[in-house]
Amino acid sequence: MKKSLLITFVALIVFSCTSNKKEKMQTGIFEPTWESLKQYEVPEWFRDAKFGIWAHWGPQCQPEAGDWYGRHMYVQGHWQYNYHLEHYGHPSEFGFKDVIHEWKADKWDPEKLVALYKRAGAKYFFAMGNHHDNLDLWGSKYQEWNSVNVGPHKDILAGWAKAAKANNLPFGVSIHSAHAWRWYETAQQSDKTGDLAGVPYDGTLTKEDGKGTWWEGLDPQNLYAQNHPLSKNSKDPGSIGSQWAWENGATPPSEEYCLNFYNRTVDMINTFEPDLIYFDDTGLPLWPVSNVGLELAAHYYNKNMADHDGKLEAVLFGKILTDDQNECLVWDVERGAPDAIQDKAWQTCTCIGGWHYDRSLYERSGYKSAKTVIQMLVDIVSKNGNLLLNIPVRGDGSIDEKELAVVEGITEWMDTNSECIYGTRPWAIYGEGPKADSANPIKDQGFNEGRGATYSTEDIRFTKKGDVLYAVVMNQPESNQILIKSLAVNGPHFNDKMKHVELVGGSVNSFHFDENGLNVQLSQNDRTDMPCVLKIY
Repeated sequence: MKKSLLITFVALIVFSCTSNKKEKMQTGIFEPTWESLKQYEVPEWFRDAKFGIWAHWGPQCQPEAGDWYGRHMYVQGHWQYNYHLEHYGHPSEFGFKDVIHEWKADKWDPEKLVALYKRAGAKYFFAMGNHHDNLDLWGSKYQEWNSVNVGPHKDILAGWAKAAKANNLPFGVSIHSAHAWRWYETAQQSDKTGDLAGVPYDGTLTKEDGKGTWWEGLDPQNLYAQNHPLSKNSKDPGSIGSQWAWENGATPPSEEYCLNFYNRTVDMINTFEPDLIYFDDTGLPLWPVSNVGLELAAHYYNKNMADHDGKLEAVLFGKILTDDQNECLVWDVERGAPDAIQDKAWQTCTCIGGWHYDRSLYERSGYKSAKTVIQMLVDIVSKNGNLLLNIPVRGDGSIDEKELAVVEGITEWMDTNSECIYGTRPWAIYGEGPKADSANPIKDQGFNEGRGATYSTEDIRFTKKGDVLYAVVMNQPESNQILIKSLAVNGPHFNDKMKHVELVGGSVNSFHFDENGLNVQLSQNDRTDMPCVLKIY
C-alpha cells in the first residue's frame, strides 16, 4: 500500500472513531457567556506589536484566480466559473475537491518566508487554518478532508508554527470554516442553460459515489456540507452577504455541523496553542444559532491562562461587534479603518492584492505599493490599531518578485522609522489634513480603504511614546517645508516643553513654533517619496 493511501486509511479510522464525541473544554475563570468573557483584557504585547503578516494560503490559491474561487466556480456566468471551465472542465465532473487534489505546495519554504516577514518588521505571524472551503490545513482529527490526507499531504499549520517559533514570533491561526455550510450552497446547484443544464455539480456527491476514483473512501459531504435545503435566495450569489450572521433566511446549521466545527477548532487550539486566533465571523462563529463560539472563546482563554501561569496572553478577533462584544474580544476591521481613535485596541486585516492569489493582479501590477502599506500602517496605529497584512502565496507555496519588492520596500522604511510604530499609543488627536477632516465611515465589517482623495502633503498622523510625539508626514512636500497646524502656540495641543524637533533618519535645517503651527524646514538631502517622521520632544 502506498504511504499516502496508508495515511489516509489510518486517518479515516481515527476520524470515524472521534466524529461523535465532544472535546472537553478547559475550565477556568471564563465561562461560555458574553458576560463572563467581558473579563478579557488585551495583552500589552499585542498593543505594542502593531504589525503582523498573514499567509492567507490554501487550495484556493492553486488556480491563481482570486478569492472565493471555491464558491464562484459553481456560479454559471461568473468569471471564475468560466475560468474553471477553460482550465479544469465542468464542475459536475471536476469540482473543488479535485482542485484540492491538484494542490501540491511543492515550493513551500515556511522558514524562508517567515524570516522574510520578520525582517520586514512583522511582530507576529498568521497562517490560515481553514477557509470557507472547509479543508483543514493540519492533520485534523475531526475533518478527513485535511492537508495531510489530501492535496499536498503536508501539515501546513505545523510547518508555519515551527517557522514562527524559530523566528520568535507569536503565532496566529485564522479559522473561516464556520461558513462552509452556507458558502458552498452553490456546489449543490447546476447550470441553468446549456448542454449540461440541470446536471448537479459535485456538491451533491456522497461517499458511495467515490468507488474507483482518487477520493474513494472519502465523503464529499464532509467537505461540502451540503446535505441540507438551500437557504432563501441561495440562487442569487450575492444573497450570502445579508445572511452572514445566520439571518434573513439562511438555513440553520445542524447540531452535527456545529459540533464538528467545535471539535475541529478545539483540536487546533490544543495542538498548536496559538497566540492569536482570527474568526471570520460576526461576533463569534455560528452565533447566535449556536453557543459553540462562546465555548471556543472560553476554552481558548482558559487554556492560554493555564499555559502562561495564570496570565492571559491570548488575542481573539471577531467582526461587526456590539459594544458588549467589544469587551470580550478584539475588533477586526476588514480592508478599512475607523475614522477616529478607538478606546480599545483593534486590528485592520488587509492584503496587498486579493485574499487568495490572483495571477491577473500580478500581471497588471495591481498590488498595493510599499508606500501605500506604510501610509495605512501609520494611519491605523495613530488610531490605536494594529495592521495584519496578507502577502498572497501562490499555489506552489512561493511569492512572486513583485510581492517581494513590496516587502523589501516595507523593510527599508521600517529599518529607519519603526520607532514611531512599535510600543506607541495614540496622541490627543490622530491626525490633521484633508483626509482627517473628511468622514470615511465603515461599511459592514470594513471596506472603506482607498476611498476619497490620496494623501496630500498636508496629511499628518501622530503617535506618542512617553514624552516623545511623532508626526508622520504622509506625503513629503517637494519644498521640504512642513507645517503642523495642530502645534500652533495658541492651540489646545501646544506644549511649551517641546524644545527639540528631529527628522528620524535625517536632519532638520530649522524649526520654530508660531500661531500657525510648527514650521519645519528639512534638508534637501533628505527628500523621500515615502512618509517621513518627525520626532518632537
